[in-house]
Amino acid sequence: MAMQGNGCAWQDGQVPASQAERLEWLVRQLLAEDGRYAGIEVPADEDGRFRLYRSLVNVRPPRETSERYLAVEDAHLQERARERGTVDAAALPEAEPGIALWQGDITRLAADAIVNAANSQMLGCFVPCHGCIDNAIHTAAGVRLRLACAELMATKPGPEPTGVAEVTPGFDLPAAHVLHTVGPIVPTHRPHTLERKQLASCYRSCLDLATNSGLRTVAFCCISTGEFGYPPREAAKVATDTVRAWLSGPGAGTGSKVVFDVFSDADRRIYEELLG
Repeated sequence: MAMQGNGCAWQDGQVPASQAERLEWLVRQLLAEDGRYAGIEVPADEDGRFRLYRSLVNVRPPRETSERYLAVEDAHLQERARERGTVDAAALPEAEPGIALWQGDITRLAADAIVNAANSQMLGCFVPCHGCIDNAIHTAAGVRLRLACAELMATKPGPEPTGVAEVTPGFDLPAAHVLHTVGPIVPTHRPHTLERKQLASCYRSCLDLATNSGLRTVAFCCISTGEFGYPPREAAKVATDTVRAWLSGPGAGTGSKVVFDVFSDADRRIYEELLG
């Protein structure tokens, strides 16, 4: 049987050669998984097609899929990462000993691990194309990341507590691993002492887990800011103070390097001030 798409055809067992063909194939496979999607048309333009792919991946429950699907998704996402350009986290210049600052999309960083600001269910964001870091990381990693998180959570008695960390493979990310941590939610008030301690624990837990897992280069997003409501400057102060203390303590492994990844100009200015 041959799959038709974009004027091309390929036989079962083959991986489509072009990015356009791979993306269309993935979209059609995801649509075929759920009868509720019958009648949805595949957009003709590549941007629209990727947005539909991302939406379908975002809402897809954690479950197994075929080896062929994974091969096509691997080829597509890894080529997409190459097209966007990866950044070697270990080579970034240091603002302080053991600490670097980088502005950009964390899913472009080639590091031993990047940190995901997860929710307590630890399964990623189910809102199609949402702008949170959780959504971006799960999209760029591919469907295996959600399944890995679900298998990890199946061993837990309940939701993930605030301030601890878990590790999974990075799958199709440039980063080898993802460290998942749930930060405090501060939607309507200034952070209290407990919430400051919880946020500090997120950073320490990630760094301790990284060291115990043999991971030396770790890139942090701005945990608990944005959707979780923690004021950016106060969150950055907790982050920098905690990381400095950890790097100077006995838990830091030889060659440990921490990257603070920021996305906005405002956050970059805050970290530049705090890092001197």
